Amino acid sequence: MTTNRTFTMIKPDAVANGHIGNILAMINYAGFKIVSLKLTQLTVADAQAFYAIHKERPFYADLVEFMSSGPIVAAILEKENAVLDFRTLIGTTNPADAAEGTIRKKYATSMSQNAVHGSDSDENAAIESAFHFATREEF
Repeated sequence: MTTNRTFTMIKPDAVANGHIGNILAMINYAGFKIVSLKLTQLTVADAQAFYAIHKERPFYADLVEFMSSGPIVAAILEKENAVLDFRTLIGTTNPADAAEGTIRKKYATSMSQNAVHGSDSDENAAIESAFHFATREEF
């Protein structure tokens, strides 16, 4: 099922480096409407739960540590074709390979500290949004 919503997090590296405003401006300029937004910090347990899909991967422990290391900005975005359009806006995971003008090309410093998370499917957008903003039944 295709929806017009997606989920994003501005990660601790981009928050610490003062890029919240610039990233939100890029999101707005790209035609996304911000329907929910909050500054928060993931606990270790929160980060473990959010990234549970990666639990067996070698980078999981470092990812959990990084994502619970400082504040994040969580947001639900709305636009036609939201998931795919947002994935295009953020660029590839590796900022060195990201297209010019993408969020990661401008603000990411490495593959692990890549400034922003974006949902990879409509289903995950709903799950990730509910994780931060409501119960799954409300989405």
